[in-house]
Amino acid sequence: MSFLVLKAYLKLIHFDLYLARGNFAALYDKVRKYPVGKRAPAPDAVERICSAIDMACIWYWKEALCLQRSAATACLLKKYGVPAQMVIGAQQMPFKAHAWVEVDGRVVNDKPYTPEMYAVLDRC
Repeated sequence: MSFLVLKAYLKLIHFDLYLARGNFAALYDKVRKYPVGKRAPAPDAVERICSAIDMACIWYWKEALCLQRSAATACLLKKYGVPAQMVIGAQQMPFKAHAWVEVDGRVVNDKPYTPEMYAVLDRC
């Protein structure tokens, strides 16, 4: 498990660098084009990877934003063969944007009712 937490931590750093440069387009493109691994995922891959991201966020030196966290989660899931999608949504009043990850239409790194709170802008 600790090796997976390290990978998750490194992914958080990777996407933090995109955000620090204000390069949302590059972050989005990286997640969208990230290849899904060829091997079939382990039955517990989603739970293990989401737990590793949670643990990495606990040890991260600053608060991980939902976009950073979701990009890291989606890419790690894809790396291990899970066809994950990062979803970006927004609500109008008060304006608020949010990102989360879905696998087979199910939210895996947030509350299950998250899609009901936001209009989906894009999936990648």
